[in-house]
This record gives sequence, structure tokens and C-alpha cells, in this order.
Amino acid sequence: MTEQKTMELSFEFFPPRTEKGTDNLLAVHSELAKFEPSFVSVTYGAGGSTQEGTYDAVKSMLAAGSLAAPHITGVGSSRDNIKSTIQSYSQLGVERLVVLRGDLPGGMVERGHFKYAEQLVQFVRDEFGDEFHIEVAAYPDFHPESSSPANEMQYFKRKVDAGANSALTQYFYNADSYFSFVDQAQRSGIDIPIVPGIMPITNYATLTRFSDACGAEIPRWIRARIEQYQHDEASLQAFGLDVVTHLCFDLLDNGVPGLHFYTLNRIEPVKELCKRVGFEQVAS
Repeated sequence: MTEQKTMELSFEFFPPRTEKGTDNLLAVHSELAKFEPSFVSVTYGAGGSTQEGTYDAVKSMLAAGSLAAPHITGVGSSRDNIKSTIQSYSQLGVERLVVLRGDLPGGMVERGHFKYAEQLVQFVRDEFGDEFHIEVAAYPDFHPESSSPANEMQYFKRKVDAGANSALTQYFYNADSYFSFVDQAQRSGIDIPIVPGIMPITNYATLTRFSDACGAEIPRWIRARIEQYQHDEASLQAFGLDVVTHLCFDLLDNGVPGLHFYTLNRIEPVKELCKRVGFEQVAS
């Protein structure tokens, strides 16, 4: 298997909206930080709806010793707002950004100055030069708004040409989708690292809702099993761990540049997956 220490391990969290959620996030981050990830990222709500929560979470994680990367989304934001937001992160010592187009909140129809992620990547480069390592999104199963795989690759290449350093993929459960996407990217002249995103399988309703919304395919055999187990939590957890562990080994054995885990602010599923594939926790 691929030597773990040469790989990039990272975790994604979402900003809490309550005091209890904040306490939980700090506990989850503290435990997963023992795996010594290369960085952790914090998401940003549609239209910047969690801006303050994202900032506070990033500040706390930086103070705890993690290299924290906030998500920056362009939809619904002005140039001045984006610049001010990034300047505030620069003052905190942030070195990495996850730059995304973002989603419109319900009821909002105006996309603002940044209709596409490539425009936001270019803006960050124009305003801040090489101060930040820029991550962008990649979609092995193709974004639901893309008209074709070729179109999807064109959009991705524009983000790379605008100045992206690396990419994090949407989650998937068919490793061939990832490998095919990477092959196509390389044929298109894209040579940045494309790190696969890993989503644990823990809840039938949540996973199917997420997947239907973002275009991530759940293979029929997996969907059938998790539907069968949706009211049997122990069986669902065991099946999900086995499926995702096998996926991680398949990716690692074929030389991926890292693994990026979508934690959903939960400790145990991600902790168990990391241990199964060979990552070790350091003592507190």
C-alpha cells in the first residue's frame, strides 16, 4: 500500500450554529487533529450565511495548532466583501483557501460579481498574488449543472488556469470515476494534485439527499444495501465502514496524492476509517 507519511490527509468541518454545536466541533477537531492532518477546512453556508461561524471556527483551529483553510464562495458576494473577508483571514495567519462558486440561498436570484469559481480564483490571485494556496472543487461524477463530461473538464481547467494549486473532489463510491477523471484531466494538460473526497456512510436518508442534490452517484448495489439497513444502525455502520475502507485502499494502492474526509462534525466514522487504512494518532 502507498506509504502514508508521503500523503496528504485532511478533514472538512462545518461551522456550528449553537453553543452545543461549537463544543462538539472543538471536541471532534481535537480528536481528529491527533492524526496530524496536513490541513483542515471549514465550509461556508450558501450566500455566505455562516460567515461569522466559519471565521470563529477557523480562528479556534488555528489557535489549536491546525493549518485551517476557510471555504470562500463567490455567489451573492461583492468584490469588496470578498476582499475584506480574505484580508481578515490573512490577518489570522491563514495560508490556504478553498475557493468555490457556492450555492444561492433559497429565494436569491442574483449571483453577484462571481458567477463562476474561475472568476473568484482569478480575483484572489489578482488581489493577493501567491499569498494563499488555493484549493478548488472537482467532480468525478460531474456537477449536476454540467451539460457533458467535456464541459465539466473545461470548467475545471479554467479554474486551474486561473491559479488553483490543487483540487478536492466531491465524494464518490466508484473509484473508476475518480481515476477516469484524473486521466482526462492529465490529457487536458492539468497537472495539479487532485485529492479524492471521502464521505463515510452513516445514514441512509442524509446520504441519499446529499447525493441527489450534488450529483454524487451511489452505485445501485450500495444504495440497495443501505436502504435495506436504514432502520438497522449497527448493520448500516458496519456495511458503510467496509465499503468506504475498501474504496480508500483502492485509491491508496493506486497512488492518490491524499485523502480528504468529509467529517460532518462526527468523530467515530472518520476516526475508524483512518485507523483502518493505516493512519496513526499521536498522543495528546
